[in-house]
Formats: sequence, structure tokens, C-alpha cells
Amino acid sequence: MLSVLIWVPLFGAALIAFWPKISGKTARQLSLVIAGGLFLWSLVLAGLFDPSNPSLQFKEYIPWLTPLGLNYYLGVDGLSLPLVILNGLLITIAIISTNVGISRHQLYYSSILLIAAGIAGTFLSQNLLLFLLFYEVELIPLYLLIAIWGGKNKGYAATKFLLYTAVSGFLILASFLGIVWLTHTLDFDLDTISATALGVSSLPLNTQLILLGGLLIGFGIKIPLVPFHTWLPDAHVEASTPVSVLLAGVLLKLGTYGLLRFGVGLFPDAWLVISPWMASWAVVTVLYGAFCAIYQKDMKKMVAYSSIAHMGYILLGFAAANSTSLLGSVMQMVSHGLISGLMFLTVGVVYRKAGSRDLDIIQGLLNPERGLPLIGTIMILAVMASAGIPGLVGFVAEFIIFRGSMDVFPVQTLLCMVGTGLTSVYFLMMMNKAFFGRLSEYVVNLPPVQWRDRIPAMILALIIVVLGIQPNLMVRLSDASTTALAHTQPLFAHHLAEKL
Repeated sequence: MLSVLIWVPLFGAALIAFWPKISGKTARQLSLVIAGGLFLWSLVLAGLFDPSNPSLQFKEYIPWLTPLGLNYYLGVDGLSLPLVILNGLLITIAIISTNVGISRHQLYYSSILLIAAGIAGTFLSQNLLLFLLFYEVELIPLYLLIAIWGGKNKGYAATKFLLYTAVSGFLILASFLGIVWLTHTLDFDLDTISATALGVSSLPLNTQLILLGGLLIGFGIKIPLVPFHTWLPDAHVEASTPVSVLLAGVLLKLGTYGLLRFGVGLFPDAWLVISPWMASWAVVTVLYGAFCAIYQKDMKKMVAYSSIAHMGYILLGFAAANSTSLLGSVMQMVSHGLISGLMFLTVGVVYRKAGSRDLDIIQGLLNPERGLPLIGTIMILAVMASAGIPGLVGFVAEFIIFRGSMDVFPVQTLLCMVGTGLTSVYFLMMMNKAFFGRLSEYVVNLPPVQWRDRIPAMILALIIVVLGIQPNLMVRLSDASTTALAHTQPLFAHHLAEKL
């Protein structure tokens, strides 16, 4: 059942790439059918999923390269299922929002489907080498999407992304090899490593810290955390709108998911030692991202730095590592994917219609007659969700994280709450300059917004509202798994509370 999410887009990518003289319209329709089918299939899996069972479900196991310890081992639980659904949704949204007449359409749509397969495989893999294989699959397609269909400095941004991600993969591979070698396991299967003589916990603490350090930096580059974040604003600014949606919506979640699964999950003792530092790192990421966003004039760059800041909340939840904070972190991954995807969509429409993202040039876009009133209204909703306004999904995720981390790291939690306030500051600045006031003379006679631009934004806006009003739709999927993971931590919250 899970292989469908991987092999169908792989087959679709090959079909589009090697189909002689396939038209752009046919390639678009075929890729949209595949992406939409994957999203619907992920919803079917969610319907069959038992949320009360924290163990892996729908497992698939095929011995592959046994001498190397590489097996085709798939499974899904409450940590990965919400992200699998998010992947299917945003891949579909990205294809819908793609320009109909895009050049080199075969390469473009096959690259999108390759990324869909790689992301799904990463979330579903239960073998460390298989995880890394899928983790790297998306590297070249995304590089091509930025380098070919990006902006003026696309070559620089794409190369920077490639180098950073390559270093990330190398560090993760080194840690994975160290884990298997030092624990004397026969393969790279996650459950085998966990069951072998207490797993990683049997290693000396200093050894655990070294191995965990490799994972922290490797996944920290991907998330990205300060100071490993510099590739992300460049990539977002140069990437096209659909690519930015995928980059912020799901690709960054490969880092947070990997850190949760392999950092928090495999290194409970070492994680206990470094958790105060992780909470402080989260504060630095949140505040640095927020202050950088305040000083941006480019709307897309402002949203990019906001994205970095909001990833810090996820790290704060990981640092506290109790059932509440971990649940909030998983919800924040989904929430951030929806909200950032919506914001990049709306900024993309503004850029196409107004010809600029510069806040010193555009103004008054909420003008009901000559502006972009619907897009402006949707942007207001996205800003409110990002700022944590009650009734929207952003508030639910951040509130649960703060509730879980407050007892463990009160100072760091309060500082991250300051970051939430700063979110309101820089987005109010953006809305005031770009959407309110008299319509700028530089952006008069704007072309009408087509339904192709409206529908994806309206879908994401609706989901943000529905999940904000009824968050149990997300909570029920992950609650049992995050509770089980939190119980692997050695009296985590109690120990830290006594120290504080």
C-alpha cells in the first residue's frame, strides 16, 4: 500500500520524461492526475490508519542488498502520516499553480514527480540507508527546478543549495554508519538498531554526543537552523512560486522529521544532555529569523526569513521532548507547510500581476476595483495564521508547543513567544505597505487573477481555517505516536524541572 506513494510518481516521471513529443498540456494533466491520486491515496491510508496504535502500520519489507544492510523497509505511524498527506497536497498545489506554457515541460513535470517520490520515500523509510537514499533523491531535481526556471541569480542559488544539501547528506551518512558499526547491528533497519543490546543507549555518552552532533548539523542544514540557514533565502527568492511552495512546505520537513525520528528517537540519553542547548538554539533561530524579516523590502525574502523563524518553534518542542511538546511540533510541521505554502502562492501572484515584490514600489493592492482584493484578503488570513491568531491552525500548533515546553524551559519559551509577537510586527508592516493605502502608480491596470491562481490559494486557506477550528483532525493521527516517543525519554521533563 505504501509503495504506491513512491513507485507511481517514479513511473509517472519516467513516462513524462521519455514519452516522445508529449505536449505540455498532456504532461501537465498526467502529472496532475498522478499527484491528485497520491493525495487521495494518502487520505485513504489515513482512513485505514489506527490512531490508537503507536507502532508502525502497513509495513512492507523486502530484503534488498543484504550484505550492505540495505532493505526495502517501509512503514508509517503518527509521526510520518500527517507529513505524507501534506506532501500529496502540496505537490498537487504546485502543479496546479504552474504556468501552463512552461518551457521544457517534460523535464519540469518529471522533476516535480521525482521530488514527490523522494519525499514520500523519506517519510516512509524504516531503514537508515533507504532513508538517506530517498533523502538525496530530491537533490538533483530541485537543483534543476531552481537552476533552469529560477530568477536572475538562479545559478548561484541552485549551486548554494546543492552544496549545503550535499554536506547535510554526508554528515547524516557518517552518523548512520557510526551507529551501525558501533552497535554491531547486522543491518540498517531502525527497529533492529533499537532492539540490539539497548541500541544506541548502550554506547558511551561521549560517543552518543558525537554521533548525535553529526545528525544535528546535518538535519540542521536542511531545516534550516541558524547559522546554517543562508542557502534558504537565496533559494526562495530565485525559485519559481511552485518550487517555493514545495521547498517551504515539505522539503524543509525532511530535516525536522529526520531529527525527530533519529535524533530524539535514537538518542534519549544524549538528547537529555543537550536539550537546554537545543532550546537556546531554538530561541536564536526564532529571534534571528524574525529580526531579519523585519528589515526585508522583498516580500518573498520576508516570508523566507519568517519560515526560518517558525522552524525554531519545532526545535523548541523537540528540546522539551514531552508528549505535549512533541505533538505540537508535529502539528507545527503541518501548520507551517500549509501557511508558508499559502504565503508563497499569494506573493507569487502579486509578483506576476504587479511585476514587483518590492515594498517600496507596490501599494494599495487591496483596491477593490483595480487591485488584487481576493489575493489580498487571502494574504491577510495567511498572515493571521502565521502570527498565531486563535481559530487558525498556526495558533493551535504554537500553543501546544508552548504549553508543553513552558514547564521545562520557561525562559526559552517566553523568548520564543516574543518571536510570535515579532511575526505580527513584520507582517503588519508588509500588509500596510503592500495592500493598504492608495494604489501605487507603478502597479495600475493590473491583469485579472485567473482561477488557476485562485483555486490553490483558496484550498489552502480553507484547510487552515478547518484545522484551526477542528484541530483534532490532526491531533488524533499523531497523539499516540508522540506519547510513545516521549516515554522513551528518561524522565525527561521531571529531571529538567528539578534542575531548574
